[in-house]
Amino acid sequence: MEFPIRINKYLSQVGYCSRREADKLLLQNRILINDKLPEMGTKVQENDVVKVDDKLVKAEEDEKVYMIFNKPKGIVCTTDTRVEKDNIIDYINYPTRIYPVGRLDKMSEGLIFLTNNGEIVNKILRARHYHEKEYVVKVNKPITQSFLSAMQKGVKILDTTTRPCQVEKVNQNTFKIILTQGLNRQIRRMCEALNYRVIALKRIRIMHISLDIPVGDYRMFSQEELKKLNQSLK
Repeated sequence: MEFPIRINKYLSQVGYCSRREADKLLLQNRILINDKLPEMGTKVQENDVVKVDDKLVKAEEDEKVYMIFNKPKGIVCTTDTRVEKDNIIDYINYPTRIYPVGRLDKMSEGLIFLTNNGEIVNKILRARHYHEKEYVVKVNKPITQSFLSAMQKGVKILDTTTRPCQVEKVNQNTFKIILTQGLNRQIRRMCEALNYRVIALKRIRIMHISLDIPVGDYRMFSQEELKKLNQSLK
C-alpha cells in the first residue's frame, strides 16, 4: 500500500469495507484518524492510527475470501450491522470480515459476491467494464412485445436512459434480462416506467458465474472461476 492514501481507499484496501461504505461511515462521524474526526478526502499516513466505532482497523492477515451467496428475500446488502437487523453479514455469520460486491435490494433474491479484497470490488463495480448480470423477473400482468422492445432499447429512469440490453420472454408473466449497468433498483424502475410492477426478481448470473446453490447457502469461488474473474478485470 502506498501512502498517503485517501481514507475510503485505505479502508477498502485493508479489507474493512467498500469505498462507498467508507464514505457513509465518514459522514456518520464513525471514523477516527489519530483520535480525530477526518473530513471527506482526508489522507492516511503510514503510521496513522485508524479506528471505526472506536475499534482499531488493521490490514487483514487472513487469506482472501471470494464467496458466492444465494441471497434470500428480506436480507439487506449492508455491512452496517448496527442499523439493519436483517443484514447480509449477520445472516452469513462468516468468521472473517467480508462485504458484498454491489447490491441486491431487500425484496430481491439470488446471486451476490462477497469478499474481503477491496481492490477487486472496485474493479468489478467500475461501470466501464460492462459486466453482464442476468435476472429472472416476474411481473403483475402479461408481457407484450412492445414491453420487451422498450426494455431492450432503453428506458428513461433517474434522469438517464438505460443501456440497451437483452430481454427474453419466458412465459406470460416472466422474462429474463441481461444488464451491463447497475442503477439503483434498475429493473423495478424500468418496469414501473412502462406501467408494470415487479412481483419477484432473482439474479441468476454475474459475468461467467451462474447461481448453482440453494437459497440461503454460500460457497467459495472455484480456482477456475477466480482465474477467469481476474482475467476479465485486467
